[in-house]
Amino acid sequence: MSIVLFIIIVFFVGLNYILRSTVKKQHKKISSVEYIVVIGYILSLALFGAGLLTHSSQYHEAVDPVDGACYLPFGGKHALSLSIYFVAFNVAVNAVWIKGRQIPPIPLVLALIILMLGCIISIFVLTQVSYHDTSTLSIYVGNEGTFYFIFTPLFCFCFGIGFIWKIIQEEKTTAIHRNYQNPILNKINRQLSSKMDYPVWALILLVPFFVIITAILILFGQDSDSMAKVFTETTTWAFSQKMHPPILDHRGHYLCTVAAKGDPTVVKPLRLGNRHGNTIIVNRQLLVANAFEEILSDLCPKLHRYIRYFYDRYGYNISTRINSVGASNLTYRLMKPLEYTFLFFLYLFYVEPEKKIAKQYT
Repeated sequence: MSIVLFIIIVFFVGLNYILRSTVKKQHKKISSVEYIVVIGYILSLALFGAGLLTHSSQYHEAVDPVDGACYLPFGGKHALSLSIYFVAFNVAVNAVWIKGRQIPPIPLVLALIILMLGCIISIFVLTQVSYHDTSTLSIYVGNEGTFYFIFTPLFCFCFGIGFIWKIIQEEKTTAIHRNYQNPILNKINRQLSSKMDYPVWALILLVPFFVIITAILILFGQDSDSMAKVFTETTTWAFSQKMHPPILDHRGHYLCTVAAKGDPTVVKPLRLGNRHGNTIIVNRQLLVANAFEEILSDLCPKLHRYIRYFYDRYGYNISTRINSVGASNLTYRLMKPLEYTFLFFLYLFYVEPEKKIAKQYT
């Protein structure tokens, strides 16, 4: 994980350096607004990369949500197609931003085609990441994941629309002020300027260009419908059509560590219990805590989900450090005030609280 994070940081630092060097060579002046937008876009890419660190599993893989694992919003095998368009889009954006209308005609038309395709793809990406159904992933709360991914496609869509409009306006101005000695050429120029020829040509060639790129991607092992499958061969996201396997069980209740590893005269194990088909050692502290959790789940399910989410996310990491008799004994004693608090609420809300406690893990 740390290696991946290091690579992402190096990538964004390198991207910023290359961008500044390119702009400097072209003698382009960057306004404060443009600089803020560029920094915002780079930050959105960093956030997108952070999202991929925690949402990296394919739909057919079983995950353990406690460890922060979740599912990728883009089908892994088909992500190459999306990546190619993403790289091409960023090249087109940088070219139009730096050079504007000064790009030769054919590359300019190609850039406009890529910008149009980028806008369309950005809409699909936005829709895909705007809805994340985590109800099947137990501990996840709400629409977690959207925040990581939504800003980059928003930036891309705005870039695409903005630079297409920029070229349209520059081409219209250039064509209006362009004069030919031949009256026929002047008439043709006026017609083209009214129709804004480069964007029109880009729109006409949009579909053929997409077909050609698709054919090239097929040669690299992509399916002909990869741009559809990259969204549908996923799980838990807006266009997902796959169901993931059951989530992995996370090694039982964390307080079991105390009951299993502590000095019996201190932690007082009572019996064996059953949790999700696994045999565990239970003591009264564990039984009281689990009974209280049932109260919380019944009376305030939303609060219970958030507390359970926090406990599962951080409790396991703490439990892995309870690996000695002394540590278990200390944890048991530190938990005593909480145990008595839980017991108070059990006696407050249940007519027969001891029966509620005794039936836990049976």
